[in-house]
Amino acid sequence: MNILLIEDDRKITEALTLAFEAEGYKTIPCRTCADAYAKAAEQFDLMIIDITLPDGNGFELFTELKKYTSAPAIFLTARDDEDSIVKGFQLGGDDYITKPFSARELMARISRFKRTKDNNSILRTGDIELNYDTHIVTKNGEQVELTALEYKLLLMLMQNTGSIVTREAILDRIWDLAGKYVNDNTLTVYIGKLRNKLGQDTIRTIKGIGYKMEDI
Repeated sequence: MNILLIEDDRKITEALTLAFEAEGYKTIPCRTCADAYAKAAEQFDLMIIDITLPDGNGFELFTELKKYTSAPAIFLTARDDEDSIVKGFQLGGDDYITKPFSARELMARISRFKRTKDNNSILRTGDIELNYDTHIVTKNGEQVELTALEYKLLLMLMQNTGSIVTREAILDRIWDLAGKYVNDNTLTVYIGKLRNKLGQDTIRTIKGIGYKMEDI
């Protein structure tokens, strides 16, 4: 896997490059938006983008890069406000991680993208398909319109089809962007919205534990 790393902090870049090399990944480092534009033609499978860069905004950079690539993106940010992070998802970003973070945590998130890439970027559960490159979800061939958070929730459930995903894991992985603003009731509401759009029998509730995506 080739990773386009756009980060102006030299120490973070060096540490992540070593971590990536240990996993067999190649790093394409960039310190500025200008560097990233210059390397946009290179082959890469994942973008990791710092939101705050010396010569521009990571969100604007991402919007431009998406004209040249369908590679997923993880945002690096010191901002922990909900609006900034949700904006990243609305633009088409795939994940985010807030500084300070551990290389181990980032590697765990990257592994999800690698698994998806290795499976041709298409996840299938029953008559539901999720295209990781285009973010398009279909049921019986018909496109289903999802919000950014509905998409993230469905992605996590489909990546674990047949296995129980705990409520705690969902809240930690998907809704840590909202922190204290999200509770169990909010998750229940979003599960209900997915069921309404995809079918009531697609997501099974495991009482007191979490949810399971059924492959039916």
